[in-house]
Amino acid sequence: MRTHLKSVLVPPLIAVISSCLMACVGPADRSAGPTAKVQQGPLVGVREGDINVFRGIPYAAPPTGAGRWKPPSPPPSWNGVRDAAAFGPSCIQPDVPTRSLYHDPPLQTSEDCLTLNIWAGPDSVKAPVIVWVHGGSLRVGGSAQAMYDGSEFASRGVVFVSLNYRLGVLGWLAHPSLSAESPDGISGNYGLLDQIAALEWVGANISDFGGDPANITVMGESAGALSVSYLLASPDASGLFQKAIIQSANSRNFPELGTSAYGIPAADGMGVAVLSALDLDGLDAARRAAAQDLTDKAGRFGFVPQGTIDGKVLPSQIIDSFDHGSFSKVPILAGFNSGEVRSQRLFMPRVPEAYEASIAARYGDRAAEVLALYPAEDVDASMLATLRDGIYGWATERIVRKETEAGQPAFMYVFDYCYPSAREADLCAFHASELPFVFGALDPEHLSVNWPVPDGQQDRAISTALLDYWTSFAATGQPESDHGPTWPAYGSDEAYLEIGPELDVRTDPFPGMFELHEELVRQRKAAGEPWFLNIGLGAPPLE
Repeated sequence: MRTHLKSVLVPPLIAVISSCLMACVGPADRSAGPTAKVQQGPLVGVREGDINVFRGIPYAAPPTGAGRWKPPSPPPSWNGVRDAAAFGPSCIQPDVPTRSLYHDPPLQTSEDCLTLNIWAGPDSVKAPVIVWVHGGSLRVGGSAQAMYDGSEFASRGVVFVSLNYRLGVLGWLAHPSLSAESPDGISGNYGLLDQIAALEWVGANISDFGGDPANITVMGESAGALSVSYLLASPDASGLFQKAIIQSANSRNFPELGTSAYGIPAADGMGVAVLSALDLDGLDAARRAAAQDLTDKAGRFGFVPQGTIDGKVLPSQIIDSFDHGSFSKVPILAGFNSGEVRSQRLFMPRVPEAYEASIAARYGDRAAEVLALYPAEDVDASMLATLRDGIYGWATERIVRKETEAGQPAFMYVFDYCYPSAREADLCAFHASELPFVFGALDPEHLSVNWPVPDGQQDRAISTALLDYWTSFAATGQPESDHGPTWPAYGSDEAYLEIGPELDVRTDPFPGMFELHEELVRQRKAAGEPWFLNIGLGAPPLE
């Protein structure tokens, strides 16, 4: 284990161990279930079809009581055989509105949530491993969501792992008093440290499930993709994985510990403001507060969970880490969706009466470049495309370019597929719409209640191809499929896979897009301004 997984004295540890022991009796006598032996003790899972499944495995001690807002500690061992048939609770999170496309409430939540799940073929030996980091704005979500079922990956020879990590204020709060407690003088990033602890656990134990600890791919979408970017930039995660899959990432500017930077207050100052607003007098009171109440109130106050630039876990702004070569040089597969913002219209500013004049007022000498890419002929489409590119497109292509420059094979895609129910809802290629295809989870029982359901032979053919590409990349570093074209690395010709009604290899995605946004970010950064969402019609005048 790494140094940040130091044991800490947790007063309620006896209770934690007792509850763990209770979970290990009774149903664990199921002799027909698959078994495994990990460092904490033996497990019995369930056989589902031809796949062995183990759920709810603790990879760290419960971050409760005095463990709240501390780095994860090693998980306790247990006596007897632990029943690993059921998912553990998801981490504490706020409700998502029932009308939301992404409304998929967890069945159970708890602060004791640092568990992972494993799907593996019964005869797996040194199989490639994928570790899935779920999305949800670092606020919501969990590994138990039906869409994230790892069975299809396992049926193709992958040992698939999904994990929970601390969310919201419980996972991402920085505060001077927390920094004072830390041997490193830092705070925040607890959710990221959870992800690192899970990767350490996987490296130490995955061979017991037939996985190869020397062939681990970390994979995430949205906030999960952001997390993968953090992992690429974090020295603490170096060497814990050998490949990365990044679906719809962003490269925003992040708050820095103890210092206001790029128009954002210091992370620990924001932590002080949050606890003060919640009338919590010191850390003891904050640690005694009910986890759900704390989470809900912090969210209403406006707390934004995100990584903190602390000089250690995240040494510098992510784009600086990549510019300076301070990142993990590994093969990557990365992409974004053509209609990302169709399901995120809250990011959209009001449509102006004079679009071109508004762009000219904001971009001055660069207005002509902006209008060439985002013309006035269809203002709504241009506004959607501006935000898509400024948030996701530029960030994706930047990571692909940086890994390419580092000599790594980097594969890029643009998901542009629209199926009938998505088209009817004006949600063609919306944010996260690729996930059912990547997971082979096209049936309604795998989707949230408001999700447009794919239902056609073409949908399943595309899903088959994407599963092939993703699993072969995890195995060999080269995405391949008998159901699609040879997918070349990005390379000097800027090749990418267009995932539409047909799968097609093209070059130079959205010509001029990357160059424009790279220059706009450079100018914003040089002026000390934020660059996340500081684009399009919502941007202040460019200095």
